Amino acid sequence: MSLVSKDETSWGKLENGLESKLFEPVKIGAWNLRSRTAMAPLTRSFADDQTGVVGEAIVEYYRKRAADGVGLIISEGTVISPRGKGYPGIPGIYSEDQIKAWKKVTDAVHKEGGTMISQIWHVGRLSHHELAGNMPPQAPSAIPAEGLVSRFRKPYDIPEEMTSEDIKEVINQYAQAAKNAIEAGFDGVEIHAAHGYLIDQFNSDVTNHRTDQYGGDLPQRLTFMKEVIKAVIEAIGTERTMIRFSAHKADIPGYMWEDPEYAIRTFIEAFKEVGATLLHPSIMQFDRILADGKTMHQLVRKYWDGIIVGVGTLNPEMAEKAINEGTIDVAAFGRPLISNPDLLHRLKNGEAIEEYDVKKHLNVLI
Repeated sequence: MSLVSKDETSWGKLENGLESKLFEPVKIGAWNLRSRTAMAPLTRSFADDQTGVVGEAIVEYYRKRAADGVGLIISEGTVISPRGKGYPGIPGIYSEDQIKAWKKVTDAVHKEGGTMISQIWHVGRLSHHELAGNMPPQAPSAIPAEGLVSRFRKPYDIPEEMTSEDIKEVINQYAQAAKNAIEAGFDGVEIHAAHGYLIDQFNSDVTNHRTDQYGGDLPQRLTFMKEVIKAVIEAIGTERTMIRFSAHKADIPGYMWEDPEYAIRTFIEAFKEVGATLLHPSIMQFDRILADGKTMHQLVRKYWDGIIVGVGTLNPEMAEKAINEGTIDVAAFGRPLISNPDLLHRLKNGEAIEEYDVKKHLNVLI
């Protein structure tokens, strides 16, 4: 769930307005973007809770952001199966009705000249059987998360440890979701491998105690993630496949890798091995120093010469500085795009930005 990740905390006006590098076009992968800006994936929970189908309000919500000139819109997390669901009102991308409904969204975005990808998602253990099709949540190991399911307020269930057959089935579901996304008119997908959800549960020694090929040390724990990425790339191409990864976990807010540079280098090696080219590293605080005097995105850039989308407490000045330094190629903004559908217009013209207010903006679409 991205909305609670506190993507931005402080905002200011751009001194150079229209001349900012944020507003110049850029080509990343298969996508010719109108600007070096992205709309971060933001869980809104406005889909039909029973069917996972999005409605006309969602069509208009994304259309407005496309009309404002956002370069790349990354959809809210969209689950690949009924068991992938972890919050009420989450959309899906596994049924024909869901695909048809998303086609209205992507058509509207494309008519405004925008580019949109689907964030494909499985929450793993961060769920409850009443949300996950009356089935126990799936996870690498049968270790329950602590706390209550967000927006559902019931304790997390004990998950079911996935068998080898379960793993193959879910990998196929990711690949099929990617194909479905293309059928729905999306320009590609982002694989959600971050924030303590299913893929990240395999990546972490906190949640992965397996002794087969999917468990072990960090390089071995990344096996499931690599197989998912490879399957999706085979389905729709690397130029249409972005990967989001992080240390942060929704259920363990203070978590950080013991050795951040080693972890990031290991992740990058895995991404290169499977032919990935587009990365979206996620962190709560963009300018947090992790190791060797470098931030997460600077450490990623140290080992990665492909595309990097930056996110996390980014304000316009920080974003432009990171782009100018070559640390990131595109800057993703989250909550300010909820409270300001015309965010880019306001930035270009030096207008005031309406601050995101959870009481005012969480439960409405504007």
